[in-house]
Amino acid sequence: MSVVTRFAPSPTGWLHVGNLRTALMNFLIARKAGGTFILRLDDTDRERSRPEYAEGIRTDLAWLGLAWDREEAQSARLDRYAEAAEALRAAGRLYECFETPAELDLKRKKALTMGRPPVYDRAALDLSADDKARLRAERGGYWRFLLDRQRIDWNDGIMGPVSIDAASVSDPVLIRADGQVLYTFASSVDDVDMGVTHIVRGADHVTNTATQIQIMRALGGSPPAFAHHSLLTGPQGEALSKRLGTLSLRDLRARGVEPMALLSLMARLGSSKPVELAGSLDELIADFDIGTFNAAPTKFDADDLMPLTKAENARKPFAAVRDRVLAAGVPAEAAEAFWAAVKGNITVMDDISPWAALVRDGAAPVVAPEDAEFVAAALAMLPPEPWGPSTWGDWTRAVAQATGRKGRALFRPLRLALTGREAGPEMAALMPLLRRPAAP
Repeated sequence: MSVVTRFAPSPTGWLHVGNLRTALMNFLIARKAGGTFILRLDDTDRERSRPEYAEGIRTDLAWLGLAWDREEAQSARLDRYAEAAEALRAAGRLYECFETPAELDLKRKKALTMGRPPVYDRAALDLSADDKARLRAERGGYWRFLLDRQRIDWNDGIMGPVSIDAASVSDPVLIRADGQVLYTFASSVDDVDMGVTHIVRGADHVTNTATQIQIMRALGGSPPAFAHHSLLTGPQGEALSKRLGTLSLRDLRARGVEPMALLSLMARLGSSKPVELAGSLDELIADFDIGTFNAAPTKFDADDLMPLTKAENARKPFAAVRDRVLAAGVPAEAAEAFWAAVKGNITVMDDISPWAALVRDGAAPVVAPEDAEFVAAALAMLPPEPWGPSTWGDWTRAVAQATGRKGRALFRPLRLALTGREAGPEMAALMPLLRRPAAP
């Protein structure tokens, strides 16, 4: 059996790190098995779905290299949902209801007061044809799926054995009064029709899974293998949901986070394996094992992306950054040497700019009053340009011999005089790129 997975975001907002966790796991499972990865836009919410969000989803996945094998849109499958709904009605598994939200809320409160679970009481099943006709004239009817009130069991790929008593769950609403097909139904129809074999999604979908297993079977399908990953929290264990708007993939990209840094973190976060920067997407695919993940809440800290991004940028060959270096204004003849010098001192690629400005424009010397005499003497000993890889070492040895200074007292004032900065690339590599400073 060929493995088929899917990532099914709603195009009602920008993708965030929680969405990525789901997308990446499904992608890795499909690729490791040589199967099919489907991008499915769950866009039945006509009011909130937007073309720009759908395009944003495609852009984010492409940026990360998560290529999909085919794309589907639920908005193009409305006739199929109507057909499936009619089949469920004919089988007695879909029934019309008319309670208002206020009436349902009152029923829930009454059940809780009486010590019963707040489960829909199926009162609509007792309505006569005349009752239904009268209610339809007053308000729109919506449709619920009639659950078999028995235990629903599956062996979850992350959570292990799961068993939910359907008697403790309300019959799910599948079609709203305005005719909108809801996620629980459309997703079940799609997963059966598209032959989805494995579904990984968040732990907040466990109850959905229980009801969807019955819906899929009622449609004549076989439920796929399910795995529910833990939800992300903040660094201190706080709920992340309120911060997800600031953790969109487009915002992380704008901050300079590198794709492999983000993928490496999300492919290991919450598993028994340590987070390490992967060498490639193929390496992540070969290494992935859903069984290494646990069900405990998983802490996510966006700051953890920066050391990984720094390491990813530091290992980039010059050919990969040439255009970026030249665009920053580094002369072409110095560009490769420039990258070799500074690549260990940048975190995100935007950090190239200040070092490029130093090489291009020079720097105003920074000289502490107590070092003024020493720096003046040292600069007088500075050999003529052009400078080479040995210039820094030769010069500082001569200055040390002449002044008696050594260690930090020797090197720090000279670095400040040449670069205006207290820290940075190795001076032996940087100095051939620098200009002679103006007299302090």
